[in-house]
Amino acid sequence: MTTATQTREVLLEPVDNQVLANLCGQFDEHLRQIEKRLGVHISTRGNRFRIMGPGDTAQLGARVLRELYELAGSERLDPQRVHMCLQESSLSEDQPAATPGAGDDGAISTRRLLIRPRGLHQRSYIAGIREHDLSFGIGPAGTGKTYLAVASAVEALEQERVRRIVLVRPAVEAGERLGFLPGDLAQKVDPYLRPMYDALYEMLGFDRVAKLVDRNIIEVAPLAFMRGRTLNESFIILDEAQNTSVEQMKMFLTRMGFGSRAVVTGDITQIDLPRNQTSGLRHVMHVLDGIPGVQFTCFDSRDVVRHTLVQRIVEAYDRSDAEHAPGDPRAGVDDSAEE
Repeated sequence: MTTATQTREVLLEPVDNQVLANLCGQFDEHLRQIEKRLGVHISTRGNRFRIMGPGDTAQLGARVLRELYELAGSERLDPQRVHMCLQESSLSEDQPAATPGAGDDGAISTRRLLIRPRGLHQRSYIAGIREHDLSFGIGPAGTGKTYLAVASAVEALEQERVRRIVLVRPAVEAGERLGFLPGDLAQKVDPYLRPMYDALYEMLGFDRVAKLVDRNIIEVAPLAFMRGRTLNESFIILDEAQNTSVEQMKMFLTRMGFGSRAVVTGDITQIDLPRNQTSGLRHVMHVLDGIPGVQFTCFDSRDVVRHTLVQRIVEAYDRSDAEHAPGDPRAGVDDSAEE
């Protein structure tokens, strides 16, 4: 049975040729992106757009165009931004999608950047970090978990809500052996912490990061160094938490002192621990479920803000895992025990 083709007319006002050009993109690349994603055809004359597509896709396309036109008046659109607007608008016809970028909408403000959340889950994640002493961001690569956590830490430091930032990562190789590399301990650990360094450089600049590290206001350390410490008035981030053991996760969470805030990020589909070892992140999702003061935000492939192919890759691996590896011993959860 063939779905009937529908047509929607959209008149975008007030008319602004620069905003229209921003909406359409160079050589109409943004319109072509919408067409490919929704399976519609878009024709335009000035500020009048016609969308043709099967079923409700034409109506959804009209909705996306209106949201993007409002957004195009305040910032420069790019394919990544269009992708996220499409994601939000496609989540549910019954749930109105907030216009991305309208006002600050949970934006993180640092000295060098204004970082706006892209997608419903990113907004929920940032809100959870601000409102809870302990937050978890769990999901695939490319969803902004680490970047937004570092941005929130920088914002808190600049607003003097904390006195220091502590960035922590377990030193577990992704199927490689780096322990025999030359250099001192700091040089051996740096490769594991590079993503967080990169985010700090972007938000604060190389010179300022170096000064803050020298003054111990920013501390970057492997997880093993956290044992026995109590961190007061600190913003603590544990990245790649899927590679912690149950004991390490408990040790890290009990480092929080007065006036501190902690964010834990990880991807439970990319565990590099030995296959017979339980992931601390998998375990803590069940242990702390429903505990007051703790927020869990779970991202999925729709939240990926990298190349669109990355989203399809993540989805393909998810399907493969569901079909061929339903009982991975690294999950740390006995499926029979949950029933």
